[in-house]
Amino acid sequence: MPDADETQRGSAFEVFRIFLIRGLISFGGPVAHLGYFRETFVERRRWLSDAAYADLIALCQFLPGPASSQVGLAIGLMRAGYLGMLAAFLAFTLPSAVLLFAFAGAYEFLSPAIGSGWIAGLKAAAVAVVANALLGMAKSLTPDRNRASIAAAAMIVALALPTAFTQIGIILLGALAGLFLVPPEAVRPAQKEARLTMPLGKRGALVFLALFALLLVAAIFLRQGEDAVSLAARFYQAGALVFGGGHVVLPLLEAETVATGLVERDAFLAGYGAAQAVPGPLFSFAAYLGALAATPVAGLAGAVIALVAIFLPGALLVLAALPFWHDLQHLASARKALAGVNAAVVGILAAALYDPVFTAGITSREALIVAVAAFIALFSWRVPAWAVVVAAALAGLGIL
Repeated sequence: MPDADETQRGSAFEVFRIFLIRGLISFGGPVAHLGYFRETFVERRRWLSDAAYADLIALCQFLPGPASSQVGLAIGLMRAGYLGMLAAFLAFTLPSAVLLFAFAGAYEFLSPAIGSGWIAGLKAAAVAVVANALLGMAKSLTPDRNRASIAAAAMIVALALPTAFTQIGIILLGALAGLFLVPPEAVRPAQKEARLTMPLGKRGALVFLALFALLLVAAIFLRQGEDAVSLAARFYQAGALVFGGGHVVLPLLEAETVATGLVERDAFLAGYGAAQAVPGPLFSFAAYLGALAATPVAGLAGAVIALVAIFLPGALLVLAALPFWHDLQHLASARKALAGVNAAVVGILAAALYDPVFTAGITSREALIVAVAAFIALFSWRVPAWAVVVAAALAGLGIL
């Protein structure tokens, strides 16, 4: 039996095979994904210990990016090096990306054939899904009046100045507010030593951090236009600024696609609803948006560019932060800044719930009925999101 406190070396093919199974059946969002990973890699295969897995989750929640996917990337890296990391990304992401790419094609052909009722149902379901996610995030990330106030201020600014650069400013100001407003008792570090075994050193990690920062600066200046570089820059910027993962990417992607005219609002919300019905990471939504983007590189090329670009910053940050995690988790100022950022992203998501999700999704009494029913199913009855989305689309065919 391998030592559960240290990941043993394996092959990239082994990593790919196991993550592909997870990518095909991992419904339920980031929290469920982390549960599946624990059952697979801690309990059954013993690739790492419970303590090391807890450290890994804490690290990935500390970083921008899709936390559950970053945990998977780190497990692949620790098991089989850089090829293992790539194998984990491809295997866990491809099933959902392929399904959403197919939905992008279906969207363009099915709407004229069977009407727009099913799209209206998906948009109503998106209202319920985002509202449910917002309540859960607010409960855990804004538990006191100071952080609730940060969230409220962020929402007001996001609604008053709805641009991608505004969101960058909100995140930076959230970090600054966290340093001064988050109570010390809310950010006490874990009383244990880090138990993660790293396949790279701090010098190599600094190279990846510099690459992350360089690409982010380049993305800010290259995002204008309609070529492949601009498309990649938009999705890289969105992926680099997503604190909290999952549904928080919605307002960032909306600012980079709908607000800039690359994707129609109805198509955006329909795809977001469909993304709840597929397994794997929500960031695969980028493949759908890249396929529909009004650029010369739409279709398959656009899907691939958008998908790689949105996951790349999270992967670079994992590589950059792993060797430094022991120091980071005991740095009180960093934890306070992160708490402020997390509160700010609650406000950003709240603004997105109103516009574009609610304003575009609730256009009739019937749509409101579908959205309320979907929310009750999610919040009170704990019905899986994929089932709620399918039911809302079918309801839309009948009444919307």
